[in-house]
Amino acid sequence: MSVPLIPNDRARRLFLARHALAEPPVGAAGGAALAGLVARIGFVQVDSINTVARAHDMILWSRRPAFRPPALARLVERERALWEHWTHDAAILPVGLWPYWRHRFARDAARLEGNWRRWFRDGYEAQFDTILDRISRDGPVTSAEVGAGEVRGRGGWWDWHPSKTALEWLWRTGQLAITRREGFRKVYDLAERVIPEAQRRVEVDEAALVEWACLSALERLGFGTAGEVAAYWDAIRPEEAKAWLAGALRAGRVEEVAVEGAEGARRRVFALPGLAGAEVPEPPARLRVLSPFDPALRDRARAEFLFGFRYRIEVFVPEPKRVFGYYVFPLLEGARLVGRMDVKRAGDVLALRAVWPEPGVGFGKGRLAKLEAELDRLAAFAGCGRVEWAEGWLRAPKRQP
Repeated sequence: MSVPLIPNDRARRLFLARHALAEPPVGAAGGAALAGLVARIGFVQVDSINTVARAHDMILWSRRPAFRPPALARLVERERALWEHWTHDAAILPVGLWPYWRHRFARDAARLEGNWRRWFRDGYEAQFDTILDRISRDGPVTSAEVGAGEVRGRGGWWDWHPSKTALEWLWRTGQLAITRREGFRKVYDLAERVIPEAQRRVEVDEAALVEWACLSALERLGFGTAGEVAAYWDAIRPEEAKAWLAGALRAGRVEEVAVEGAEGARRRVFALPGLAGAEVPEPPARLRVLSPFDPALRDRARAEFLFGFRYRIEVFVPEPKRVFGYYVFPLLEGARLVGRMDVKRAGDVLALRAVWPEPGVGFGKGRLAKLEAELDRLAAFAGCGRVEWAEGWLRAPKRQP
């Protein structure tokens, strides 16, 4: 049976519109407006790398250049409109999602129990009650403030001492919450002191969880396979998404469409009814620097299918084997990903070291002017007084294997 076709250009614009990247990057960047932006895109991934700015801050800045990090901290730490937990990775989420995460807490406890006993040193389970009693009595703690006398790991950041492992377990399973960060260090408190009571009173059953996870994922993705729908929040299993989508298709709540990829291949996916004929905005032609962890790029395979843009972060790749660099930033122009950039904050200087255009993309006078304007905006955001362009910054196009 034939289904409506969404051509590639239209598919890209639909997808970018769902991620607030198909509109001029202007508007309020704090308070309710910022909380609304996070809710619209779903989540903001948290990452420790800070070559220019933290990932969560850059994600918001790419959409609202007036954004500054204290605005996000206020929403998380004082207003409690947002909170931090786990999707596919650590992320900042609307606090209204907390009731759905009750199921995630239980699933994580069952799933992680066997793995963590293999991965971590013994003794962390014995610390659960001790840590909960201490926080209840004395208030929030960091991992450095617990585990006095315990042998510290020497095998890297994942080699935690037992009390650190216990803190993470209690956080992942919902008994603790992150009340704030100091620098980038988590400060843990009891969940009931962090999550507003109005959210903690709400109960949702398994059916409501699956309904929300699938419907809200489709709203933010625009279209997707059962696997993509399940992976968006990583809150349900693929088979649950598949069953929900099949039922919703029979009921007329979703429809099947074909989406054209950047190379012409077609993929059959699910969408909310009417998507194929919906109005689609034309993204502004300005150039934007995106975080490698931007929600629009989180699913690397999806980004490659839609944009023909193959991106693999090389942080853990030995330097001699890197194709581009330690931490390079994708460049979005209109509805195209046109290249990637190696740039780093060095004191008062934003140092541009290299730009690699995508194959077939030139950097003439017009695109160069766009890049200069975006670098000036990025320098201001990063607190740098000037931009320094390395000699030979424009490199030949190449692809990651």
